Amino acid sequence: MSEPTQEEVISIVSSQFEVTNVDLTLDTLKFRIEDREFKSKFVELAQKLEARDLICRMQKSSDGMYILVNRFPPRKQRKWLSSSWTPRILFAIVIGFVMIDGYYRTIGANTVINIGDPFDIAVIYTISLLGILGIHESGHLIAARLHKLKTSWPYFIPGIPIYGIPTFGAVITSRGLTVNRHILYDVAIAGPIAGLAIAIIVSMYGAYTAPVITNDLADDLFSRSELIEMNEPILMKASLAIFGKGGNGEEVIMTPVLFAAWLGFLITFLNLLPAWQLDGGHMARALFGAKVHRIGTYASIGVLFVLGYFIMAMFILLLSSRNASAMPLDDISPVPKNRKILYAVVVVLAILCAPLPSTILP
Repeated sequence: MSEPTQEEVISIVSSQFEVTNVDLTLDTLKFRIEDREFKSKFVELAQKLEARDLICRMQKSSDGMYILVNRFPPRKQRKWLSSSWTPRILFAIVIGFVMIDGYYRTIGANTVINIGDPFDIAVIYTISLLGILGIHESGHLIAARLHKLKTSWPYFIPGIPIYGIPTFGAVITSRGLTVNRHILYDVAIAGPIAGLAIAIIVSMYGAYTAPVITNDLADDLFSRSELIEMNEPILMKASLAIFGKGGNGEEVIMTPVLFAAWLGFLITFLNLLPAWQLDGGHMARALFGAKVHRIGTYASIGVLFVLGYFIMAMFILLLSSRNASAMPLDDISPVPKNRKILYAVVVVLAILCAPLPSTILP
């Protein structure tokens, strides 16, 4: 496609907005507009200009509303990300790591009480964990498609099986522009909500199938470091309570499937924190602006330190200092009121998914 002329750009903008003045600087066309209801029009304009390799932004000043149009700056593309095989290879590696992790977790559980064949349990564990992560990323993809936002396929991140966690989740890179706060919010919230629904289902199944042992036996195993006590989220405690497990006089064995649910809750909790460029960070940035988002980032780091997730806290602190938050092209249009109400639900869900110490929730 040929490079658009100034006249063509002026024509495109004028077809969407009532333009009262046009200023030309060295590399920017600046349009003064009179439209007060500009949100949906600006979305259409941004998509049209993006197709011509141009980028536009809304700007509000004391004398009116402006649209600034520039050419895209040079975009650095990592070669390894440009290959269509990269996400497939990473996904295959993660499947292998999760299978290995599930196999050895089952062997470990079987030394306490038999829970089944290690390979069979590993398959169920892999479907459960990757189901949670896959549906989480699918939520983002569907929301992005609905808003005509271009994204990559998910890149699953291999972890450390057996001695840690087999995967550190997945990421999706944006190949298009986040036009306004509304789109930023919708794409951000879709992933955690979708993934949480599957995590609850996995938690229910894990609670139903998890064996229990007496507290006396559990105390003996804890003393010999054959069992490790883990902080359970409220939602997991609720799943166990539904099936009458985890009460006085007994201890529930953390089977691989139950561990998959625990990881799903943990990932949801982390993503809902109003920090950096996590999903919750995007939501906070969209609703409350850059200043409150920055405060939310530091508060989240403090929460992670209190809960003992020091590495994650340092990770967010380091990266937030380099790239604080997303910047929508239209940073003026507010998020719809119903999204603000929904954020109260997000806060509640984050608390329900948090791995709270037993001193807080006995």
